[in-house]
Amino acid sequence: MSLYRNFINVGVLTLGSRVFGFARDALMAAVLGTSPAADAFAAAFRFPNLFRRLFAEGAFNTAFVPMFSTALERDGAESAKLLAAKIMSWLVTAILIITILFEIFMPQITVFFVPGFVDDPDKFELTVFLTRIMFPYLACMSLMAAYGAILNTLGRFFAAAFAPILLNIVNIAALVPLAIIALDNPADTAFWVAIATMLGGIAQLMLVYWAIRRAGFVPRIGLPRFDPEVRRFWILAIPAILTGGITQINIIVGTTIASGASGAIAILGLADRLYQLPLGIVGIAIGTVLLPELSRHIGAGRDREARSSQSQSLLLSMLLSMPAATALIGLATPIVRVLYERGLFTPADTIAVSQALIGFAIGLPAYVLIRVLQPGYFSRKDTMTPTIFAGISVVANIGLSLWLFPSLTYVGIALATTIAAWLNAILLAVFLAVRGHFALTRDEWRNHIKIIAISLLMGGVLYLFGVRGAHLLATGNPIYIQASVLAALVVFGMALYFTLIHISGAQPLGLLLRRLRRAG
Repeated sequence: MSLYRNFINVGVLTLGSRVFGFARDALMAAVLGTSPAADAFAAAFRFPNLFRRLFAEGAFNTAFVPMFSTALERDGAESAKLLAAKIMSWLVTAILIITILFEIFMPQITVFFVPGFVDDPDKFELTVFLTRIMFPYLACMSLMAAYGAILNTLGRFFAAAFAPILLNIVNIAALVPLAIIALDNPADTAFWVAIATMLGGIAQLMLVYWAIRRAGFVPRIGLPRFDPEVRRFWILAIPAILTGGITQINIIVGTTIASGASGAIAILGLADRLYQLPLGIVGIAIGTVLLPELSRHIGAGRDREARSSQSQSLLLSMLLSMPAATALIGLATPIVRVLYERGLFTPADTIAVSQALIGFAIGLPAYVLIRVLQPGYFSRKDTMTPTIFAGISVVANIGLSLWLFPSLTYVGIALATTIAAWLNAILLAVFLAVRGHFALTRDEWRNHIKIIAISLLMGGVLYLFGVRGAHLLATGNPIYIQASVLAALVVFGMALYFTLIHISGAQPLGLLLRRLRRAG
């Protein structure tokens, strides 16, 4: 199946996950708002997610996939399965040790992550309690990510892309009755949502395990052993883990600094969810498909095909991420109001979250570019260079966050993260080009400039229309009127953008549709 077809399959499922995620977050905002309990839950949920991205997604999507792809291409299925079993044995052992240590020393670790909570004993104790409930979620998600990496390399993208939908469905099933019952104590609400999160993690793991068992590729996990293949994996994985670790430091820095302002963590979390929609559909979907695609081409010596795959991915990522970014900026306030403003979520919260969303949205194309450009290094088994670039970006993020937070609070953290992302993306692009692994033709440069110009024009038009229709989108209007007006603006923006893209020749729609339909 073609790169575009694989991307659209993963993207559609990711869209489904994000839609259910919006429903979950809208319910979460209604029952928790930006209360101390919301801050505690947001902080607690970040802990297992941080280590999941560090060990499972970091090691497997950067170090394991190229090795597994090469073994599959050159040595066959049995050899690849044996390699997966040996490496996953190490992953499981590491996760178990980390989980046990964190459960024992959770209060001390929580002080490090959210020092601003210490002055509020109730919030601090609730954060520790919720984190202890949800930290085993790490084991479920890490195994799911590992199984998903194997399935993606085999060209089976459905199960791993669909699994996050299950988490959101389970959470929604818990939040709906909580919204109806309206518990007096938000801490009780946060407790039940934490339980639902763990159950959702188990459901995700069961789905992906079923898929990999059907594929006949279940690795036999045993005691970890050290051999030349494992040694080679760790040589690649340690820089990859460091890269993931450095990237996650950006999140830790933001969380740690934001803990000093009441409600800031919850505000950043809700804004993060909104820009994660296009990032997930475009950046994560392309990165998921592109890494095994590049690894297969490079492993077989097909350099021309590898460059073509990366060029197509870059065009598609910019084609979708640039208008998404400008639309989020132009319609930030009505988007937040329609999705979140109800229950304990107030109009003041809408303004705060929309401001943070604008800060994140400016960096959306950069986040997507990082996902597209990093596979150009990882597929060539170079995990050190992205580590260095990520380190530079995190130093910039720390400095900017400390500088901007006193005056701009949560907006300063969003802007610092955005600037650091652009720095990382630029470094990745420049050095990939210098090495001769990637270059744009004159026509490709022209098309990218057209995409940027048309996206800015569309974003400006949407902002002006939003201002003119502000009375229809105002607080107090029935939600169906607000949602209808917002939907009309989004549809108009999409029609305007793709019409101009087609007319300008940046991406003829007929060619795009043919690529999406093409198989093989």
